[in-house]
Amino acid sequence: MTQFTHLDEAGHARMVDVTEKQPTVRSATASGLVACPPAVVAALRSGDVPKGDVLAVARIAGIAGAKRTAELLPLAHVIGVHGAVVDLDVVDEGVRIVATVRTADRTGVEMEALTAVSVAALAVVDMVKGLDKSVRIADVRLEAKTGGKSGSWQREDA
Repeated sequence: MTQFTHLDEAGHARMVDVTEKQPTVRSATASGLVACPPAVVAALRSGDVPKGDVLAVARIAGIAGAKRTAELLPLAHVIGVHGAVVDLDVVDEGVRIVATVRTADRTGVEMEALTAVSVAALAVVDMVKGLDKSVRIADVRLEAKTGGKSGSWQREDA
């Protein structure tokens, strides 16, 4: 049976010690969707959302989220987020979000990329909820990662 890395011998949660690991270049890309009804999509496309520039606010929120991941996830390491790109596109189904986070550190940035997408999605919801409360966050997932001991990985259906 595999040893759980985040549990000590007594079964208590612990942060994995990465002190001895050498920093390497790593990246991760995640994606998600804020599903919106057609009227909200139309308002996003025309720029008629009363709260302002939804995509700009969500982009900044996503970058801030990536940088604060260790504050939100108790066993995540504090790492240097050396690059974060959050792209948002209005599509027929709503707002598609893709975030790529990069570092040169001792552990990966998968959680930072997923947090960037999640926080950006929450910002979109916050900005458009006055138009329609039925918007929902969907399909937040890791798409790819590079670097580290496990090497590169890419979602097969990406």
